Amino acid sequence: MIDLTERILRQVIQPRPVESHKGTFGRVLVVAGNEQYGGAGIMSASAALFAGAGLVTLASAAVNRTALHARHPEIMFLDWTETAALRKSIQSADVIVVGPGLGLDPGAQALLRMVFTAVNAAQTLIVDGSALTLVAGGAIPFPQQPQLILTPHQEEWHRLSGLTIAGQTVRANQTALAQLPETTILVLKQHRTQIYADQQVYRNTTGVAAMATGGMGDTLTGIIAAFCAQFGQNKKPLPATLAAVYLHGLAGQELAVDHYVTLPSQICAQLPLLMARFSRAGL
Repeated sequence: MIDLTERILRQVIQPRPVESHKGTFGRVLVVAGNEQYGGAGIMSASAALFAGAGLVTLASAAVNRTALHARHPEIMFLDWTETAALRKSIQSADVIVVGPGLGLDPGAQALLRMVFTAVNAAQTLIVDGSALTLVAGGAIPFPQQPQLILTPHQEEWHRLSGLTIAGQTVRANQTALAQLPETTILVLKQHRTQIYADQQVYRNTTGVAAMATGGMGDTLTGIIAAFCAQFGQNKKPLPATLAAVYLHGLAGQELAVDHYVTLPSQICAQLPLLMARFSRAGL
C-alpha cells in the first residue's frame, strides 16, 4: 500500500496558463439533489467550482434553483426533468458526477439510466451516493465506455461488492473491483480512505475527525470532478483523483487547527488558497 504525501499535490496542481479561458479548465456536470436532498447537489457542484473547474452545471430538482443561485450564481442550473437539455449537457461535459442526493425512487432510476446511456468513452463518470445504491440493486449496470470513478463509503461498498465492512481487506476489495469495468478507480471512503486502481492501492494520510459532518463526501466528489477536468487529460485521471482526495483531507486538517468542526462550505473556501500554494511549489 502506497501512502499519499503532499508530493502528489506538487505533481498535479500546475500554474494556470497565461493564455486560457474557462473551457481550458473543463466542463463539469453534476446530476444530483432531489427535493429532499438538494444540499448534496449544491455542495458537490460548489466544490467543483472552488476546485477550479472552468464551467460547472448542476442538474437537479427545480426547487433547488433559487438556493443554488443565491449561493453561487457562477454555477449554471438545469431542471433535470428537461430531458433533451439534460442529454445535451451530458454529451458536452468532460466530467459527469451522478448520485449525491439523487434518491431511490423510479424517477431517480430513470435519470441514472439516462446518464449511463448518454455518456461516451471520452468522458469521466463519477458515481456516488444514491447512484451506487441503485446499481447495487442489480437493475442498472455500470456503463462500459467512460472512465469510471466510484466513491462509496464502506456501507455503500458493502452493497456493491457483497463484502462486509470487516471483510473489506485489500485483497478482497481488489477481487471485487476486478468484476467491474477494467479501468475503474475505486475511492473507498473511510478513516484513511483507500484508492484502488491499476493493481495498486493508495492510502490517504490527511483528514481529521472535525470533518465528520453531512455533505463531506459530496464535497470530495466535486473536488475529484474538478481535478479530473483540469488535470486528468489524456485519460490519466488517477493522479488527479489521488490529489483531490489528499487536498480534501488537508483542507479539513488545516481548518481543524482553529475549528472543532469543519463544514463542507469551509472546505470549499479553503481550496483555492491551498491550490495556489501548491501550484507555486511545483515551480
